[in-house]
Amino acid sequence: MGLGDKLYKILIEGGSWITILNGLWVTVQISALALLLGTALGALFCLLRTRKSALPRRFAQVYIAVLRGTPVLMLLLLLFYGVLARYGISPVMVAVIAFGMNVSAHVAELLRAAWEASDRGQMEAARTLSMTAWEAFRLVTLPQMLRTARPVFQSTIVNLIQWTSVVGYVTITDLTRVINNTASRTMQPLLTTIIGMLIYLALSYLVYGVFALTDRKRGGAGK
Repeated sequence: MGLGDKLYKILIEGGSWITILNGLWVTVQISALALLLGTALGALFCLLRTRKSALPRRFAQVYIAVLRGTPVLMLLLLLFYGVLARYGISPVMVAVIAFGMNVSAHVAELLRAAWEASDRGQMEAARTLSMTAWEAFRLVTLPQMLRTARPVFQSTIVNLIQWTSVVGYVTITDLTRVINNTASRTMQPLLTTIIGMLIYLALSYLVYGVFALTDRKRGGAGK
């Protein structure tokens, strides 16, 4: 069997391409929703982590330490089998919550590091110009934080897409599970796995491309 015949069997025969696209869509959905949830929670726990009050600061520290130190697959299994399954929540939403929590711990730490790296002198100067604390943060500190956190946040998104490849353990038919099923059906594990890797690679470089495009637009606007 030639390469063309193998590719036809893997990608076309029996509507395989539709199944692959459906699995890809599930992966994109979980990644996007988990990123939104994780970013919002991460900002909240960064705020708690930087409070002067000991109780919220300690709570945030424990939350971040536990989630950063726990394999995301273990967290996913814990939530699916031990906590959320009894309430009838769909497996996809369980995955979104699990990955969102994991991402939130990483986002909280990268935002905290970006906050500590920001120039406090500029914040104080803004306050002397009669800006409110919120205006000074929004116009002076926040842009600095986002600029510092941007490269790590980009890597966090790519890592999240890769981490979602384990959701098949909780019965979700994502891209990885579709690729595995296709490999078993066609008896072409090597070529099918390579195709799956290329799809994940394309997703990763799509993220890099979006960030590069926004950088270029920002650079053009600054001229």
